Amino acid sequence: MLTLLLLIMGLFKMSLNAETTPEWMIPLREAVYEQKLNAAEIEPLYIAAKAAAAEQYSGTDLDLAISRCEYLMGRAFQDSKQNDAARPRYREGMRLAEKVTETAPNTEAWLLLAQNLSQACSLGPWTYTVANGLNVEKYAKNALTFNRRNAAAQYLIAARWVFAPSPFNNIKKGIEMMEAIIQDGDTGKEDLFDIYSAIGYGYVQQKKYAEARPWLLKSLEIYPTNKYAGGLLEKR
Repeated sequence: MLTLLLLIMGLFKMSLNAETTPEWMIPLREAVYEQKLNAAEIEPLYIAAKAAAAEQYSGTDLDLAISRCEYLMGRAFQDSKQNDAARPRYREGMRLAEKVTETAPNTEAWLLLAQNLSQACSLGPWTYTVANGLNVEKYAKNALTFNRRNAAAQYLIAARWVFAPSPFNNIKKGIEMMEAIIQDGDTGKEDLFDIYSAIGYGYVQQKKYAEARPWLLKSLEIYPTNKYAGGLLEKR
């Protein structure tokens, strides 16, 4: 009953939240999450988003917009298993975000630094991950000092407990933290997808497939063609 209530509340909150992603960024974001296109097909959307950002922004706003583009394109390359192409995108995303944290720190700058670093750590090598992994949580917490309800920053902190390899994970704790974001965070479309699929992943890792199913179905209601969530749903 509690799980059902949390899901309903999450969808209600999503309907109330205004779209904060710039209109010209949405095609790139949707393509990355939908996973219908490969990286080569997504790259023109990345180029178009960067061009639109350069037309409309300057200074720190431009740096952050481009950092977001780099993060999304890195995700596209990573999903296409082109890790060597993904790494420089994440490095550039980090460089731009870090520049803003040094001159005009804000939620978005710390968040983008954490998000790009998180994905870079997931690619390894393990020496890089060990050296930098704890900074993801540090930067996410820095983002929350500016806006404690930032759902994406909350997600990165909870994700450590869900996705870290044993014995460094605590899946039960991670799932509880993910569920709390639905109530305590300002969630957008991609945030809810990330949260729902992470909870589903956590239950799958525990071989609790019946518990995973409703969360994965909810994630697929948001992005029906997402191969990652679809693949988790097929596990038995």
